Amino acid sequence: MSTFEWVFTVCCVWLTLGFAGADTDIARPNYPKDLTVWPNAVSKANSDPWIAKNHDKIRKMNPRVLVLNFANGFSQENARRMADQLCRALTEGTRYHGYKDKNAPAFIEWKVLKIVDLRDPEPYPKTPDGNSTKYPRVPNWKEGINFVYSELYSDKFAEYYGIKDPNNPKRYLKLHELVDRGIIHELWFFAYQRDAGAPFECTELKPVYDENFNQVKGKYRHAGNGGDPNEPWHGRSLRISFINAERGIGCNVESLSHAIEGMAHSRVIPYFTKYFYEYAGMDLDKRYGLPFNSFYALWGEGKGIEYPDPHTATIKDGNKEYKIENYVCVGGNVHFTPNGRHHYDLSSPFPVMSTIEHYRLFDGPDGKDLAEPWTIDKFQQYKDLAPDCMGAWLVYWRQNMPGLDNKCKDDQGKPMKNWWPFLFY
Repeated sequence: MSTFEWVFTVCCVWLTLGFAGADTDIARPNYPKDLTVWPNAVSKANSDPWIAKNHDKIRKMNPRVLVLNFANGFSQENARRMADQLCRALTEGTRYHGYKDKNAPAFIEWKVLKIVDLRDPEPYPKTPDGNSTKYPRVPNWKEGINFVYSELYSDKFAEYYGIKDPNNPKRYLKLHELVDRGIIHELWFFAYQRDAGAPFECTELKPVYDENFNQVKGKYRHAGNGGDPNEPWHGRSLRISFINAERGIGCNVESLSHAIEGMAHSRVIPYFTKYFYEYAGMDLDKRYGLPFNSFYALWGEGKGIEYPDPHTATIKDGNKEYKIENYVCVGGNVHFTPNGRHHYDLSSPFPVMSTIEHYRLFDGPDGKDLAEPWTIDKFQQYKDLAPDCMGAWLVYWRQNMPGLDNKCKDDQGKPMKNWWPFLFY
C-alpha cells in the first residue's frame, strides 16, 4: 500500500468511525473558508449555482458519502473496507494523467461520512434476495428493479440515518435535507443482486443547464444509469449508487462510469455532452459514417471488431461488415477499450492507434491530437486498485478526461473546462 493509500484509508476510517455517533458534528460540517475548495463556508450543497459560477477556480472537491448496508451476513468491517477502497479508486481516477505523473493531484477526494447498519439481527429472516427486512422492496415484485428509491427520503429512513437536526434534536433529518444542507453529497448502499431483482446501478436526478451553465428554471432530468420515475425531486442533484456486496469495487467504478455516460446522454449540461461524446467514441456515425453512434450497438453473436493492423478496424454487425482505414480511436467507452474487440474485452493483444492520452492537446505533427499505438499494458498498474469488472481500465480512462490543470483546448481555442465539477452541478 502506498503512502497516499494508507493516509486516505486512515482518513476514511476516521470519518466513518469517529463521526458515527457524533450526530451534532455530522449535521454541522465545518467547511473551509478557502474558496478554491468545495464544499466551503460559502457553498456546500450539490447544484449550488456557486459551483458553476466558480467552476474554473475550484481546485479541490471533498464530497461526503453516506453509506448504507442492507446485506445480511455482510459485515460492517467488509462494508467499510470496500467503501474505503472505492473512495481510493474513484479519487485516483481524478488525477489528470496520473498514470504517468505521480505528482498529479487528485481533484475529487471522496470521504465516507457514516456507514449505517441496516442488517437484521441474527438469525437472519428469510428474504427473497438475502437483503434485510429494511431493504425497500417493490411490493409484489415480478421482474426487473426491486428497489423503491422514494422510501430513502422517508421519515423512517431518516431515523435509520440517525443524523439529528441540530436546530431541533427531537427530529432526524431526511435524505433531501441532508443534501440541501450540504451534510452529504452522495449515497451508496450495499445489497445483494440475486434472483429477485436488483436496484439500478446508479441513479441521479440533475438540474438542466443552458449553454452558459445557468440552471434552466424548473427543469431536471434523470442523469444516471437508469432512474426510478417515482424518485422525488427536491431541487438538488444526488447520485445514489448500488454496490453489489458479492462483487468487488471495480464493478462499482464501472457503474459510476456508466453514470458519467448517463450524464452525457441526458444532455443536462450541453458542453459536457458535446465533448464527452467525442472523447468516448459516441459519434462514430458522424466520424466514420457507421449506422450507429457507438460500439455499444455491437451486442450479440456475430458482432464485434477486428484489427488487422493498428490503423484498421473491421466492424462486423451480423451479416454486415464495415472496414475503416486510417482508424484512430479517441478515448473508448466503459465497455470498450481503444482496442476492444467486443464488450468487456480486457485481453485484446492488438495495438490500435488512439489519441486517448492526447485528447484535445493538438500536439501531433499535423496539429491534431497525437495518435499512438495503444495496448492494454496502459492500465495494468490499476489491477490491484480496482481488480474486477472493467475497473482497472476505467481508473485509467477517467484519468484521461480533462481534469485539473489540463492543457486541452475547446473548439474556440479556449482552455477546456475541468470535467469533474460537473458531477456536482
